[in-house]
Amino acid sequence: MIKILLIDDHQVLLDSLRLLFNSIENVEVVGTLNDSRKVSHFLNDVGVDILVSDLHMPFFSGIDLALQFKKTHPNLKILLLTMAEDAQHIREALRAGVHGYILKKTGKEELHTAILKLMDGKKYYSEAVIEELAATADEDYNDARPETIEHLTAREVEILKLITQEQSTAEIAEKLFISISTVETHRANLMKKLNVKSAIGMVKFAIKHGLVD
Repeated sequence: MIKILLIDDHQVLLDSLRLLFNSIENVEVVGTLNDSRKVSHFLNDVGVDILVSDLHMPFFSGIDLALQFKKTHPNLKILLLTMAEDAQHIREALRAGVHGYILKKTGKEELHTAILKLMDGKKYYSEAVIEELAATADEDYNDARPETIEHLTAREVEILKLITQEQSTAEIAEKLFISISTVETHRANLMKKLNVKSAIGMVKFAIKHGLVD
C-alpha cells in the first residue's frame, strides 16, 4: 500500500480528499492534518510515502514543507495539490524540490497517475501547469543584477523587501504566516546567494542592484 499524508488548512476539503484518495487502488491515507506545524512530528511517528499538501497555508506553506523535508526526509515524495496555477508559484515550487504539482480541479484518474509516477521515481505536473510554464518560458524571473547572482525565489525576494523595511525576523514570520526558523533559513540562503555577511549587507546589495524598489 502507498501511504499518503494529506495537509490542507480546510477541514471540509481534507475530509473529501481522504475519501477520494482512499478510493484509489493500493492507496491508504494514513493521516490528515489541517495544521502544517504538526507535519514534522507526524512524519517522525508514522511511515509516509507521499505528502500531499496545499500550497498556501498558515505557518508553513507547501513550499516551506518541501524545503524542510527534502533534507530531513529525502525519500519522502512531495505532491502539491493547489489552486495556484501562475508561473511564479509553479517555478518557486519546482526550485524547492517538489516532485509533483497538480491543480485542485483535477480528478481521481490524474491523482492516481501522479501517485504512480512519483512512486516510480518520476515527477508529475498537470497539463495546465506545463502549459503555463511553456507560455512564460521567455520571461525573466530573476530580478537580480548582475546576472551572475543565483536565482532568488519569489519568497526570498518578498523577505528581502521586508528586511529592507527593517522588519525583524519575528515580524516577518507573523506577516507571512511562516515560522521564525523558516525566516531564518531564508535569511541564511539570501546571505549566501548575495554573498554578504549581515542584514545591512543584504540591504545595501539589494538597493545597489535594484532587487527592491
